[in-house]
Amino acid sequence: MLPIITEDISSEVFSEAFQDVQNWRKNMVQYLKEENPEVNSAILEVAKHDESIDLKAVALGAYLSYRLLEIATENDNLGLIDE
Repeated sequence: MLPIITEDISSEVFSEAFQDVQNWRKNMVQYLKEENPEVNSAILEVAKHDESIDLKAVALGAYLSYRLLEIATENDNLGLIDE
């Protein structure tokens, strides 16, 4: 089951990402290369699959989703989410 992504988690991730979108995206590429290279490869493969879509926008959305789920999972595991 997927973890609950709260408003606080969303605000935290969006604030972090939108301070400097290009730099954040580059940092996520490096982070995922180490943490989960298969996911990183899948994101990049999908992003470059269709020339009519914006590669950077696809990658940004995927990295945002990954980070949201990652933090929500950490909070779930620590019992920080009240259902």
